[in-house]
Amino acid sequence: MAEMMTTQAGDAGAFRNFDLNRVPTPCFVVDEKAVEQNLAILSDVGSQSGAQVLSALKAFSMFSLAPLVRQHLDGTCASGIYEARLGREEYGGEVATFCAGYKEADMDEILSLSDHVIFNSIAQKDRFLAKAQAAGVQVGLRINPEHSEGEIAKYDPCAPCSRLGTPVSQLSHEIMVGVDGLHMHTLCEQGFEPLMRTWEAIAPKLAPFLGHLKWLNFGGGHHITRDDYDRDGLISFIKAIRETHDVDVYLEPGEAVALDAGILVGEILDLPTNGMALAITDISATCHMPDVIEAPYRPALMAEAEAGHTYRLGGPSCLAGDVIGDYTWDKPLEIGQRFAFLDQAHYSMVKTNTFNGVPLPTIALWNSETDALKIIKQFGYDDFKERLS
Repeated sequence: MAEMMTTQAGDAGAFRNFDLNRVPTPCFVVDEKAVEQNLAILSDVGSQSGAQVLSALKAFSMFSLAPLVRQHLDGTCASGIYEARLGREEYGGEVATFCAGYKEADMDEILSLSDHVIFNSIAQKDRFLAKAQAAGVQVGLRINPEHSEGEIAKYDPCAPCSRLGTPVSQLSHEIMVGVDGLHMHTLCEQGFEPLMRTWEAIAPKLAPFLGHLKWLNFGGGHHITRDDYDRDGLISFIKAIRETHDVDVYLEPGEAVALDAGILVGEILDLPTNGMALAITDISATCHMPDVIEAPYRPALMAEAEAGHTYRLGGPSCLAGDVIGDYTWDKPLEIGQRFAFLDQAHYSMVKTNTFNGVPLPTIALWNSETDALKIIKQFGYDDFKERLS
């Protein structure tokens, strides 16, 4: 497997025309029209295929756009009690909740918020089954297809000894008692073909149980809104599943909702030299784009030059590993100069933190059609302090 993820960021699109000096830095700028275009594609896939399409809040939780999401999708999927509450309060529609491990103290509230509750293990399903049924909530079981399509081993839910999902080889009629649907989430920024290969690998193993299910949930990781995604193939696949097995089908796109719809704008703070040209920025990998370190991956720089002046960019924190990567400009950088990383609306926004007291990025909403710009949220000292004690 690869050691570094390849960014799937596409073209800068309308952001080429956005003046980076219009916002304070660091700042996430989300293009409302780009999100709307993604949602329209997802809605069309749902309409043509008959699938229920849920927005994955773990990837993109900008609830100021919830009214827009609500117009196009069928609800949300949550990863725990707080996302379930956000989905119910702000987005409406269905709420499907999955958590690798539920706490007893949270279950009553989770059940009150959710339409589907998906359990990670047989033991958790058995433990909470009666309570879920009494609440009128449909019960799901996450499965591990034991078929890997992941690019990075530590991000592969089907890797050996994975904690995510019940291995499909362990399923039995006894285990499936009370289960309304099966859930699998095995992809990450991938096209239709890996989904098809996964289904072909597990369909014979699921055959004994499909006649008793109400739904199948194929999770997230589907880059449905990417230009090269085989949407016709996905639509035909879902139709065939629904007709053959008489089940509802759910999809949980997260990145696809906000793909290529946001940038992270930063500023050059200092330009030291140590063996090569360095640049200290007010964007921190560890605080603002932790996947750069965790995945790892190299975020795409807007308008990067093919040749010229190369700098190693790093954040303002004291962490030696707070390095974003090496990037090239056609002219030497200047202190105070603005720059932007592409495709940062999903995951980066939801993973920010205040390590070292580094300020959180502002969040701005831009409409590339009307050029209207609105600062949605600015963070201050209280946001840092109130996380501590």
